[in-house]
Amino acid sequence: MSAQSIQLADIEQAARRIHGHAVETPLLEFHSLNEHCQGRVLVKPEVLQRTGSFKFRGAYNTLASLSPQEHARGVLAFSSGNHAQGVACAAKLLGIRATILMPSDAPALKIRRTREYGAEVVLFDRESEDREAIAATLIAESGAVLVKPYDDPRVMAGQGTLGLEIARQAEALGLRPDVALVPCGGGGLIAGVSVALHSQFPEIALYAVEPEGFDDTGRSLAAGSRQSIAAGGHSICDAILTATPGELTFQINRRLLRGALAVTDAEVRFALRWAFENLKLVVEPGGVVGLAALLAGRIALEGRCAVVVLSGGNADPALFANALLTND
Repeated sequence: MSAQSIQLADIEQAARRIHGHAVETPLLEFHSLNEHCQGRVLVKPEVLQRTGSFKFRGAYNTLASLSPQEHARGVLAFSSGNHAQGVACAAKLLGIRATILMPSDAPALKIRRTREYGAEVVLFDRESEDREAIAATLIAESGAVLVKPYDDPRVMAGQGTLGLEIARQAEALGLRPDVALVPCGGGGLIAGVSVALHSQFPEIALYAVEPEGFDDTGRSLAAGSRQSIAAGGHSICDAILTATPGELTFQINRRLLRGALAVTDAEVRFALRWAFENLKLVVEPGGVVGLAALLAGRIALEGRCAVVVLSGGNADPALFANALLTND
């Protein structure tokens, strides 16, 4: 595996590593969604993945790649939710000691689940403390291996297994997707998925989908270089709020993506309700942005076939209930 990028062979190797541990989530089609979007829509529900999001794929591939010496040192990650749970679960399965740094204001449900997987959770105040500094201190004391959330070839290759599954499942249906809409924070998921899908469908148009105001990948694609978002913004899509695209992920995404789309919080809430009422799926805000873009008409299918990734279902109960009741 290249230190700077990933190839199809890396993703295929990751698929062999995670086989039997990760869930091969289905590729679903709904008549109501096809009718609404005037095309064929294939939904990849990673809400059904182990730990409730795609993050388990990259975490398991990374931890399963560790040397015996690294295995003995344990791992450390920082995350407010999905990456935390993915690393904690993978560590438990592989018998690796895991420490997870989480902000003290993270949803209590996510903190509890991370602990239930056996990880040691260290809480910090995101307003007054520097998580990178805390992580550096803990790593210096314990020798633990840092598991990055996206900017690591092993993580990207693991996330790319989702793209391999999409390609195989679509071919089994006799379909060649024209468009793919993938949620994007740091860019690890869409980087891996892009490599996998382009290998099978070279003409597919891949779009990163981001929350409005946190469209760092969209701005970076337009500028041709990594751009940063000014601090102070807000969105309900907490799982994919990044200020700058990953260095390694952007190298792949600038080459393979057709573009990026941004959706508002109101459009995300509408998509959450739509998925719940029509698809019978619970999706978290950051995981539903691709569907939100499609329902909002950001892409006109006009008879074409689209793949939409629902990347996670770890919705905060109060926020989800409020989205169901809010009619904006």
